[in-house]
Amino acid sequence: MSSPVLTGSGLERRFASGRGMLEVLTGADVEVQAGEIVAVVGPSGSGKSTLLHCLGGLDRPDAGTVRVEGDDVWQMSERDLARLRNRKIGFVYQFHHLLPDFTALENVLLPRLMSGESHEAAADAARRLLEWVGLGDRMTHSPGELSGGEQQRVAVARALVNQPSVVLADEPSGNLDLVSSRSLHELLHRMRDEQGATFLIATHDPGLAATADRVLRMEAGRLMEADRDDPKTWIPSVAVTP
Repeated sequence: MSSPVLTGSGLERRFASGRGMLEVLTGADVEVQAGEIVAVVGPSGSGKSTLLHCLGGLDRPDAGTVRVEGDDVWQMSERDLARLRNRKIGFVYQFHHLLPDFTALENVLLPRLMSGESHEAAADAARRLLEWVGLGDRMTHSPGELSGGEQQRVAVARALVNQPSVVLADEPSGNLDLVSSRSLHELLHRMRDEQGATFLIATHDPGLAATADRVLRMEAGRLMEADRDDPKTWIPSVAVTP
């Protein structure tokens, strides 16, 4: 088997709270291979978002290592880390975080501009991707003129425009209705099958988790393999509560 595109080893993260130190990650390990869709399940407060933030270079763990295509994320300078986040890691959130005064096209092309590409080349890449996700006739619309499902498609296109090694998605269908959620699930699989995209997805959505290649559950700050075909195995016996 080839080397994983994303590895987290022995990740620990704790936060001060009114009751002392809250242990959120207690030695979490994860590996994601190229072309995989891996779901992470667990109740709110179990550490799913914290895990993604540590893996994505947004929040420094108290212990452990993160590697993206072999690069040790937390040994990098701030400049190199910013470059890695822009070029090798895509992010999708429950709330799309699109810039409200920019068009769909402008939102999608921004990561390529930030990587140093010309505006013309960045716009060409963004147009192709928006057409691919079914928004070819909505490129000049602002986020406020798009439906929730369309906004999330723009967010997915933005995450993928630099062809990252891995996309980290935090509850990507959590703010969508059932029809839009199913459409998003299909889109993620098309992107994996046709463009080779790799996803690690934190989700409460059993429909999305059931379509993943693997399901991991957060339990007492660690990740455990779960049976994708048996949702009962997704339920942690112990959850972290803030």
